[in-house]
Amino acid sequence: MAGPRVIIIGAGVVGAALADEISARGWTEVTVVDQGPLPATGGSSSHAPGLVFQANSSKTMTELARYTVEKFCSLDVDGQPCFLQVGGLEVATTPERVTELHRRQGWLTSWGVESRILTADECVDKHPLVNRDRVLAGLHIPTDGLAKAVLAVEAQIRRATERGVTFLARHEVLDVLQADAAVTGVRTDQGDLAADIVVCCAGIWGPRIARMAGMNLPLTPLAHQLAWTGPVPALAGQTEEAVRPILRHQDADLYYRDRHDTLGIGYYGHRPMPITADEILSVDEADGMPSVLKFTEDDFADAWTETQSLLPATREAKIEEAINGLFSFTTDGLPLLGESPDVKGFWVAEAVWVTHSAGVGRAVAEWLVDGHCSSFDLHECDVNRFEPHQLAPEYVLARDCRNFVEVYDILHPLQPSGDPRPLRTSPFYARQQELGAFFQEANGWERPHWYEANAPLVEGRSIVTPNDWAARYWSPIVGAEAQATRETVAMYDMTALKRLEVSGRGAAGFLERLCTGKVAKSVGSVTYTLLLDHDGGIRSDITVARLAPDLFQVGANGNLDLDWFTRHLPADGTVQVRDITPGTCCIGLWGPLARDVLQPLTDEDFSAAGLKYFRAKRAHIGSVPVTAMRLSYVGELGWELYTTADQGLKLWDTLWRAARPLGGIAAGRGAFNSLRLEKGYRSFGTDMTYEHDPYEAGVGFAVKADKEDFVGKGALERRRADVRRKLTCLTIEDPRAVVMGKEPVYDGQRAVGHVTSAAFGHTIGKGIAYAWLPAELAVAGRALHIGYFDQRVEAVVAEEPLFDPAMSRLRG
Repeated sequence: MAGPRVIIIGAGVVGAALADEISARGWTEVTVVDQGPLPATGGSSSHAPGLVFQANSSKTMTELARYTVEKFCSLDVDGQPCFLQVGGLEVATTPERVTELHRRQGWLTSWGVESRILTADECVDKHPLVNRDRVLAGLHIPTDGLAKAVLAVEAQIRRATERGVTFLARHEVLDVLQADAAVTGVRTDQGDLAADIVVCCAGIWGPRIARMAGMNLPLTPLAHQLAWTGPVPALAGQTEEAVRPILRHQDADLYYRDRHDTLGIGYYGHRPMPITADEILSVDEADGMPSVLKFTEDDFADAWTETQSLLPATREAKIEEAINGLFSFTTDGLPLLGESPDVKGFWVAEAVWVTHSAGVGRAVAEWLVDGHCSSFDLHECDVNRFEPHQLAPEYVLARDCRNFVEVYDILHPLQPSGDPRPLRTSPFYARQQELGAFFQEANGWERPHWYEANAPLVEGRSIVTPNDWAARYWSPIVGAEAQATRETVAMYDMTALKRLEVSGRGAAGFLERLCTGKVAKSVGSVTYTLLLDHDGGIRSDITVARLAPDLFQVGANGNLDLDWFTRHLPADGTVQVRDITPGTCCIGLWGPLARDVLQPLTDEDFSAAGLKYFRAKRAHIGSVPVTAMRLSYVGELGWELYTTADQGLKLWDTLWRAARPLGGIAAGRGAFNSLRLEKGYRSFGTDMTYEHDPYEAGVGFAVKADKEDFVGKGALERRRADVRRKLTCLTIEDPRAVVMGKEPVYDGQRAVGHVTSAAFGHTIGKGIAYAWLPAELAVAGRALHIGYFDQRVEAVVAEEPLFDPAMSRLRG
């Protein structure tokens, strides 16, 4: 036996995959427990229809699915394959869906999965049951197919068992045992089992198990309808289980799969039917599988009518089997992976469908064994990503149900999130409403995207309206606000930026250990720096301001930064970390006239010499105490001005009265994004993530290689000599060809990369797109193309920054 003692709760498709993957990496003192029989345990895996479509707007989710496909293709049980690679076909019955299929094909190309747009005739050739009169086009993915979930569970159980893993059926977990805030094992109805690590892979029961470890899991089991026809005469004589591609009709929230001479029909178009984990019966209590609820025929009526229209051959068949099957949904549609913030050794791998199961098994195995995941970027799947309000039961239920409703909808990248809103409002919210702010949500905060009060600024300006897709949730006011920021001065609400306070006599050393830059500098210093994982990948980019010898303020990217800091706190209590975001607020005052606004309001010296670039000081602006940091994410002279929430409205009004006579405005996130791309400023989570290192991402200047040590330094030094890809600036001459992110980039006919961030540069008069490209193509002047729906947009590699390369405006 090798490795720590591990208990995996749940032997469904995720738990079996994890047991297989972790034992393959040498950890064999592993026990898997499940309340049900093996291999069909009674959870979602046991009734899942098995459709594996790899297309996803998330690169990570597509890669998890791709690995699942590759692994399942290699598995069999006594000669029975665990995956039927019949391909996937998504059909469009409306012009809007045709356009959406081109976008989805772009995602697949960006993430390296083969696919092709088919004509209506080609769709019928692939799936002869489809009504030619209904279909306009299709998206074909040849490597998609049907996962035989129960067989895959059995195959992975066999492999893990051969390596020494123990599987215990009919063991219901009653409690997670703990001591000194760490797991010690689990209590089952068959006795206690000792463990150093416990991983919850309990699926729809996950929230109940996690609660035993004091963890609030934002997951809701929802019923999803799955029906099976009786024999379809047109399929008579089909001896193979599946010969046609799995089929999605997303315009009607439907999908289909073969089963010999019958068809399976899945439906998402019905009302959400949530249930709590506590309401799900145990295996012994249930009449059949506990994850299967009674079919509600009325909810399926529209699905059956539409099926008979799309697949006319089904008119000669009847529905003979049907269930309401439970699946897990989360507030953002992504899995929940990682370790509890409060109980050491308690991990979760939850809200994972069959499509991504083997990939998640590998990812969590790497994370456990190596301390980090090297195969996938998991930042958007980390269970600790949520803000406190996002764990509220009302919020979780509302958002999970909304995600069920929207699972097949055409969603725009800027489409506003639904209720409950508003949740978090800055002290400036009332003033922003008075100015006609169009709000988007950011970490629960209501953040203005533009202000209708600035509509008169559009007059006399040349602001090109982008293409129809990019023009949604957009206004020409965005361009006017961007230009006005460069001309006069603008106030930006930066309250949504997460702020952490790090204090104590060990604070400086603590931050030095975690940051790539030198942050233990003089009081008043501000440092742009990076947090790296142990493999040298970028965990975050942050600013660190030293406000006193033992007090630092950190501008962070989200709750994962707080979680990272907390996990690395020294045990001696010499460092404290506190999230000060809710009690504070921030205004970015930026533009060439920013000093003319600010200096008359204070006795402190805000001249270029009085407060240099990347320095901070405490001051009073009028009667408001502020922490002023001379930073600018838009590339203009100015400051981030922080104060407490109770003083925020007073700060806004003070600055507003001073700015208006100078032509000052309030500006929103739309302008902000355009301006920051003109300066080449990166956005973590979009432009760079855990899978990238600083030298690839163009932020190597934030690494001080002469530092004695920091987390990830050794791995980064090894990566530095082998930079094969680069985050690269592209410009687009066609003013209407504004791309929006995640589109493929082509060199000739060869897909070579993908876009991260994009916007129109209202100062430079060109479209801007940042993209990951092979290093040999990241050469200024290189002509490329961006795939935008069914178009190819001409683009060229440009030197960055595009605006003010001498930094004269920032430093003036």
